[in-house]
Amino acid sequence: MKLTILGCDGSFPDAHGACSGYLLTCDEGSLQLDMGCGVLPRLMAQMKPEDLNAIYITHWHNDHVGDLLALKYYLQIKKLQMRLIAPLTPHPIMDLLAGNEFVLEDIAQKRQIAGFEVSAIAVKHPLPAYALRFERNGKAFVYSGDAVDSPQLASFCENADLLLCDATFTRAQWHEELPHYSAAQAGQLAHEAKVKQLIITHLQPGSDKDLLLTEARSEFAHTTMARIGLEVNL
Repeated sequence: MKLTILGCDGSFPDAHGACSGYLLTCDEGSLQLDMGCGVLPRLMAQMKPEDLNAIYITHWHNDHVGDLLALKYYLQIKKLQMRLIAPLTPHPIMDLLAGNEFVLEDIAQKRQIAGFEVSAIAVKHPLPAYALRFERNGKAFVYSGDAVDSPQLASFCENADLLLCDATFTRAQWHEELPHYSAAQAGQLAHEAKVKQLIITHLQPGSDKDLLLTEARSEFAHTTMARIGLEVNL
């Protein structure tokens, strides 16, 4: 399997950036994980959207779903449909996506799709949100989505070859009322779960990215920072 980062900014896109969006591919198919602001044109530089097997949406916050609204027009004009696997809790953006373009499915259900075995667990966040685990040919990749203080996540991530984890805040910034992990907490999660590699993501524009990476690596040495265009083969 190959992970390609199409967007990794948190809350809003940086100049020339994009919010959360990750393309997961293998010989049998491809999945788009979240579709934040600025992700759609980067996806289209890689492939035609209709060649995706499905889009997974971890939760309905704007920075994870913003480009679905433009994709709806794309599908409408071309008279196409797309599987959209997401939390089924009602949300205003779901209403804006109503029509024939998206076929909505429950993210909580395990499924085989595009050559992957996919499972999901609920994580703590202001909206219903899920982490995702993808397995294929003895390899495992976990995407945390947006999460905070979710102790069940460690067992869900156990022995994964790659963990892509929300790491929005520094140690000094973080407090219990915030809805995201700190970089150090992401590193602690990777260490506890005994994963092989960690990529920290959902980094807000203007944040001290060098410090975030340093703090994550202080807890887990095999840490990389997400950047648009980064590709990881498993």
